Amino acid sequence: MKVRARRSTGVAGLVLLLLATHAVAQDPKKDAPNPVGGATWNAKVNPDASAPGATTPNLTLTAKQTELVGKVSAYFNELQNLKGVFVQTGADSRRMRGRFFVKRPGRLRFEYAPPSKQLIVSDGKDVSIQDLDINTDDRIALEQTPFRVLLRKDVDLMRDATILDVQEADDVVIVALQDKSPDAPGRIKLFMSRLPRLELKEWVTTDAQGLDTRLEVSGLVTSEEIDVALFKIVSPTLMNLQKNQ
Repeated sequence: MKVRARRSTGVAGLVLLLLATHAVAQDPKKDAPNPVGGATWNAKVNPDASAPGATTPNLTLTAKQTELVGKVSAYFNELQNLKGVFVQTGADSRRMRGRFFVKRPGRLRFEYAPPSKQLIVSDGKDVSIQDLDINTDDRIALEQTPFRVLLRKDVDLMRDATILDVQEADDVVIVALQDKSPDAPGRIKLFMSRLPRLELKEWVTTDAQGLDTRLEVSGLVTSEEIDVALFKIVSPTLMNLQKNQ
């Protein structure tokens, strides 16, 4: 097994907060999966003025924008358990799908559907990005990813992030942000449905190289307790041994 520790996420194709794109970039040997059918959830928004490489703007929020950011923070604070399915579209327009699990604070799990053998797990401290086919295990501290501001015990986007943009259009709220920590590069644009209640629908992340990854989520369940064992990081070698026993 090959274990590689990364201090930053500045590698080609690495985004998914900034991890989902890593699953694509680490999988060049595989053919692209068949596109996922069905309509995608889209929202028309104004162009993002905060292009990668540009100076981060000091956005002056209106009272309404501040209220919206507060509601988004409250939404994530109220989440204890969350699971659902996702469709990921990478910078190369390739789509991958799978299911995900979140247990705050700090724990998440992304399982990619075949033919991919990608697995991303956070135990609340480290994030493991695994390819079970070629037996690799890349590790990065959760604190060095933008996930930290959304998964911490007390979510406060106004405190922990630079707010780049806040928009409200029709039935959607869009909040673009960048972690204030220099150790967590990248930008996130959250898309939240407003009706019948505030709910996460998708996010787009932009890494330091300007590569975007879109992750659409659906079938969200928040009422079921999720077993903490799902978030234990197990090496691919041990996992394969267990499967073969």
